[in-house]
Amino acid sequence: MRKYVGFDNQKYLETQSARIRERIDQFGGKLYLEFGGKLFDDYHASRVLPGFAPDSKIRMLLELKDSAEIVIPINASAIEQNKVRGDLGITYDDDVLRLIDAFRAEGLYVGSVVITQYAGQGAADVFRRRLEHLGVKVYTHYPIEGYPHNITKIVSPEGYGRNDFIETTHPLVVVTAPGPGSGKMATCLSQLYHHFERGETAGYAKFETFPIWNLPLKHPVNLAYEAATADLNDVNMIDPFHLAAYGETTVNYNRDVEIFPVLQAIFEKIMGKCPYKSPTDMGVNMVGNCIVDDDVVCEASRQEIVRRYFAALCDQRKGTCSDETVFKLELLMKQASVTPAIRPVVARAAQAEEETGEPAVCIHLPNGELVVGGMSELMGPAAAALLNAVKSLAHIEHARHLVSREAIEPIQSLKTKYLGGRNPRLHSDEILIALAISAATDEYAAKAMKKLTRLRDCEVHSTVILGVQDAATYNRLGMRVTCTPKYQSKNLFHK
Repeated sequence: MRKYVGFDNQKYLETQSARIRERIDQFGGKLYLEFGGKLFDDYHASRVLPGFAPDSKIRMLLELKDSAEIVIPINASAIEQNKVRGDLGITYDDDVLRLIDAFRAEGLYVGSVVITQYAGQGAADVFRRRLEHLGVKVYTHYPIEGYPHNITKIVSPEGYGRNDFIETTHPLVVVTAPGPGSGKMATCLSQLYHHFERGETAGYAKFETFPIWNLPLKHPVNLAYEAATADLNDVNMIDPFHLAAYGETTVNYNRDVEIFPVLQAIFEKIMGKCPYKSPTDMGVNMVGNCIVDDDVVCEASRQEIVRRYFAALCDQRKGTCSDETVFKLELLMKQASVTPAIRPVVARAAQAEEETGEPAVCIHLPNGELVVGGMSELMGPAAAALLNAVKSLAHIEHARHLVSREAIEPIQSLKTKYLGGRNPRLHSDEILIALAISAATDEYAAKAMKKLTRLRDCEVHSTVILGVQDAATYNRLGMRVTCTPKYQSKNLFHK
């Protein structure tokens, strides 16, 4: 499984930062940039655009470090309802603190936090005090009756004028948030209102990686974006405003297209005229210009669509995904002319399960080899697959034991006799700890352990839904896992 590059990351860093500088200059030296998607660890982008580094957006912002500051909005209702980020498992308010720490660790300046849609929520008051005790500036924005269609009310002293004006000191203000619905766009527009009321000029732009505006509507990269947001009912579409204004076909998504006439009216009322003729005009995304091998990104995107399909099937089995989402992903696979058969690990894992009658895990190694792990009395298939994979990568014969039975049995005893566990078999994290201990005295174990880094980006399939421990370990190793949507046991409750 040779790794190919389809994206020029260095070109992206240079052209994207230059594009943002141009937009700052266009508005007289002050730009509010609504930043959508993940600023940190954008693994979706790195999967569909091989060569795109997960930290590319942060590295790009570091190119603008001296000009930029960060403003983080959070919806008061999200605080009140303890809204949780599904990918991280932490609440939005905790994620604000995480984001501040992460930005500061990179040397980026976080100017303030804005509590949006504030209507006296007690939890929001508690969070405000918490931030202020930590030395973070906090501003408040309020609900506006008739938002977003009552333009007269919105652009008035009783609308945006009621919101706190956020004091900023840098030419570029990056507005990013814990998740959707936080009020990023409203924060930017409120700031524009206040600036123009003060006789100052400022501008707004939007940064979204996907869909990629200058790729075809049904390009696999854009279809993969629809797959990633299938549960949100986002739909890619031709930007009709851009087509009418310039005769050029570009791609945007439904929410931006639907809200654009409203934004035009708001801009006209604030600034006297709208600086943009289309939603595409508002964007500054240069990702599409940095694709260097379309075949590579197409294949990577098709793989991503299938991975999203398997994930949805498993979530459907768990009761956390609707049938409609699965149907949409099936349609996207048809549009991308792809089936699960493009993942060799799926068929090989199924074959191993059929041969043994037990669950199996298959890993596709960088050298093209398909390595399988099965069930034993000592460990589960996910743990066995990891050991077999690093053995292969280290050119160690399959029959050699990297971790002895004598080392495993005391761990099994600890799990069952002292920690109350029922399953004595070692999970992936436990076998890796045992491997690390063995590496202190066994040269083969030490040699194998050094190969763990080569498992990053390897494709994996399990014939049953992985348990929490195994899934977390594979995720930390950077492996790309899919599962057949069934459980190992017939129990109704699964950890």
